[in-house]
Amino acid sequence: MELILDTAATRDVLFVGGKGGVGKTAVASAVGLAAARAGRSVLVVSTDPAHNLGHLWQKSVGDQPVELAPNLRGVEIDPAATTDAHLSAVRSTMQRLMPEHLQGEVAKHLDLARDAPGTHEAAVLERIAEVVENRAPEELVIFDTAPSGHTTRLIALPELMQAWTDGLLRRQDRSATFSAALRGLERDPDGAAADIVGTRGSEPGDGHGPSTLWRFGGDRRARRDREIRQILDQRQERFRHLRGVLQDSERTAFVAVLAAERLPVLETIELQQQLERSGMQVAALVVNKRSPEDAGELLAGRRRQEEAHLATLAEALPHLPVVQIPLLAQDILGAPGLTHLYNSAENMV
Repeated sequence: MELILDTAATRDVLFVGGKGGVGKTAVASAVGLAAARAGRSVLVVSTDPAHNLGHLWQKSVGDQPVELAPNLRGVEIDPAATTDAHLSAVRSTMQRLMPEHLQGEVAKHLDLARDAPGTHEAAVLERIAEVVENRAPEELVIFDTAPSGHTTRLIALPELMQAWTDGLLRRQDRSATFSAALRGLERDPDGAAADIVGTRGSEPGDGHGPSTLWRFGGDRRARRDREIRQILDQRQERFRHLRGVLQDSERTAFVAVLAAERLPVLETIELQQQLERSGMQVAALVVNKRSPEDAGELLAGRRRQEEAHLATLAEALPHLPVVQIPLLAQDILGAPGLTHLYNSAENMV
């Protein structure tokens, strides 16, 4: 496991992912504990809705960091609570910026959005971006991610969200240009703008006609447009920063955890390909729960079968270093269990 620790030692962020049930949380915690004992401040963040971090450490772990061991803290991101907080912030902003007669529609759409596909992932992505932005200098952040399918969608989201925000900004720019043109036309002496916006008929210079009210409304819309632009710029910068961190192999590494079985092996190969398409490289593989070859014919037979699956893995991903962890007799609980797991790992040449 020193190979993984060496990888983490030079990074700011480490992602640990793979198929469900293969031991991602144990590996993430074991690496985190070793890094903390080496003197580094470490934050382990679980993004998996089926959290195991608290169970493994036998501590109550929630949405705010708690101490797991000296120099080591843990967080379990609650997707439902994160979504609620995300939508609440959006609702507050929209109510402040949108006309009163549209606020009922805004509330209706946000209520529907709560269970819409991608809403939870977008909310969790915001929290991940927040954690990365707010990490302390020299701190190592280890993300214990959800199963592979969720992870690849999450990793791809920064690029998608940035593209979506870019589109909104372009629309915002066109809207601002059109509004500015209307404001300019409204001042022309020929009354062309009055025909466009329906303000003809006001008495010139009375200060109370529709033309004057339109100017006041236009100013308010201009302020609203500027604030919307500022919000979109901030979101774009947040996603651009996160995307840059994820794609920077000198700052971020991804470790894939798997069992030496057919489906986890195939899923790991696909995971590596999907991450590569997103601009993120897998740094190492951890094969967990390897069967012993000297503990009876049943386990020896499984070991031979595992070797065949690992040959498939090596053929598909020959360039990736591999760490294997043996099947352990006891449950992995707390610092003693994680220490035993860490010390049991072996690098494969």
